[in-house]
Amino acid sequence: MVLGVSGGIASYKAASLLRLLTESGHSVTVVPTEAALKFVGAPTWEALSGRPVHTDVFEDVHEVPHVRLGQHADLVVVAPSTANLLAKAAHGLADDLLTNTLLTARCPVLFAPAMHTEMWLNAATQHNVELLRSRGFSVLEPASGRLTGADTGPGRLPEPEQIYTACVNLLDERPRDLQGKHVVVSAGGTREYLDPVRFLGNRSSGLQGYALAEAAIARGATVTVVSANVALPDPAGAEIVRVVSTEDMRREVLSAAADADAVVMAAAPADFRPAERVDAKIKKTPDGTTPDIQLVENPDILAELVRTRPEKKPMIVGFAAETGDDRGSVLDHARAKLERKGCDLLVVNDVSGERVFGQADSEVVILGADGTEAPVPHGPKLSVAHAVWDAVVDRLGQ
Repeated sequence: MVLGVSGGIASYKAASLLRLLTESGHSVTVVPTEAALKFVGAPTWEALSGRPVHTDVFEDVHEVPHVRLGQHADLVVVAPSTANLLAKAAHGLADDLLTNTLLTARCPVLFAPAMHTEMWLNAATQHNVELLRSRGFSVLEPASGRLTGADTGPGRLPEPEQIYTACVNLLDERPRDLQGKHVVVSAGGTREYLDPVRFLGNRSSGLQGYALAEAAIARGATVTVVSANVALPDPAGAEIVRVVSTEDMRREVLSAAADADAVVMAAAPADFRPAERVDAKIKKTPDGTTPDIQLVENPDILAELVRTRPEKKPMIVGFAAETGDDRGSVLDHARAKLERKGCDLLVVNDVSGERVFGQADSEVVILGADGTEAPVPHGPKLSVAHAVWDAVVDRLGQ
């Protein structure tokens, strides 16, 4: 692998990315720009990578590094990618070793932008990003947050763990079969507040929803995540819309679905909410009586998506966390839900015995409205996510 580092204050984070890559067994050559070495020196990169560091095409000329590096790499990742570096890459400029490497690369290339908000939002930068993406390069969306000094906004380098995940996805050699598609993924569990401190909720962690987002990004999609109370790092490259309640989620999912090709409802919206929310914390009473809390049913987002979509677009995927009982098995209940909801696919989790919630691995069955039934064996939730997108892609083609 080649890790390109351009000259921004976020260069120091690339050292953590390098450590993640090398510790997972990858052989990494660091190619910084001259400006990058003003932030983090060559000895740091050499110590962490175990390889010499060069910036100039005239060093070790006999090895022709400006051609060899790009030709032999399995992946090139540039983190951080400044506005200047993106502009050079988009327009084919090659005035140092890194930009020469980008021109000769025949492997996946990933850019992780980092710059001030004004620079990221500038029309020239946005045009350069669109140009790179149109040529098949992966350009992550920057995170929003604290920048240099007191500035905040979009332009912050995604966390090293997120960039690492994006690298792994690209190395997985999945086809970019969602290129040009907009997909919406809901994730997490909604909360319905009784008072300022208490709520009705559920145990959904958002892990599967975020894995679906990461997998879709790796396959080239534009991804919107409607995220309910999730305490996980945002998937790099996704637009995140944060919500709290089921009504919040309903509003944002329906809005995002208007121009989507597929919607995957991986979240766990609360089925009920208190009929009234009180403004003060509910107190214990001296006589030990308990409050009488009346519940009302929340809107069914999945059913509404199906009911209101024009001409069966977008494709809609539901999730069902089921347990068996004396009325039927997990799959019996899931098939009934699929028929009742009317979605195109239903991903079924058996959640009996403390399974699934908060776990890194999962095992599902993907039911199709066409009668298909595809078991997905126990494995990482990212693998489950790719299996779901495989099923979506098959049906989008039809």
